[in-house]
This record gives sequence, structure tokens and C-alpha cells, in this order.
Amino acid sequence: MKIIVTADTHKNFDIYNDVVNRNPADYYIHLGDGVNEFAEVAKANPDKNFVFVKGEHDFCSASSKQILEIGQFRILCVHGHEQEGIDALVEEAKNSDCNILLYGHTHIYKTEKIDGIYVMNPGSLGSPSVNTESSYGILEISDDGQVKMNIVAY
Repeated sequence: MKIIVTADTHKNFDIYNDVVNRNPADYYIHLGDGVNEFAEVAKANPDKNFVFVKGEHDFCSASSKQILEIGQFRILCVHGHEQEGIDALVEEAKNSDCNILLYGHTHIYKTEKIDGIYVMNPGSLGSPSVNTESSYGILEISDDGQVKMNIVAY
């Protein structure tokens, strides 16, 4: 299972559309602050599986939290603006019986494992942090339960 994880595209349709069209995947997860370009790209690709959670700059009726069940994994998808730091995010994942946490908001990419939870922030495609470049994540889950998390510079 291959999942492309993006966040914080901030109205940059072209870059988000390019990432989706260059990367065949089972799912495309957008972690907020990009509802307009997300909707346009999803509409243009009805054959692909898209998931979206809203961020603080998304004025829409989408949920700010979703849990996906893929094989033996439960994946918590949030933007991250409603939680106070990584500890609160990991605690929410644990309380939701999730073993993977995907979040955005900070515009700083990272992958790590905290208290048994796989954690990924793909960074920002549309407006990266001062010390980082535009990026997205690739989450791969093998049939035997192996998890790989990679950050890709755009």
C-alpha cells in the first residue's frame, strides 16, 4: 500500500496537481490548508482515492480529523492546529487506538517513531518553513506489516 501525504499547499494548485499525477498511489492524503486545490485535483482525478482534513485556513465543512483503517493499521489524520505540540498529537493517536499519526501545520517535515506510534509530518508543498524546502511524504505499508516513511523534496 502506497500513500502520498501532503499538507499546507496554500492555494498552490500546480504543485499539488503535479505531485498527484507523478506519483501513482493507493491513497492521496492532504492534511489541510489547501481545500481549494485539493477539491480541484480530486475532481480531475475521480479514479483516485483522496482523503482530506481541514486546517485552520480551510473554510469548509470537512472534518479536522479522520481515522483510516488499512490492514492492521489505524491512521490518524489531522492538520495539527487543534493540538498543542507533538506530545498532544501522539496522545490523541494513542487514545484513538491508532498506530500511525499524520499531521501538518508546522511546515516542517519529519518522520519518527514515538511511543510505538509512527509519526509523519510531510512538511509544506506550498509554503515551506524558512529552513526547509517544499516537500511531501510517502508512506508505504507492506502486506507483512512493515512501515516505511520517506520525505521527498519537491
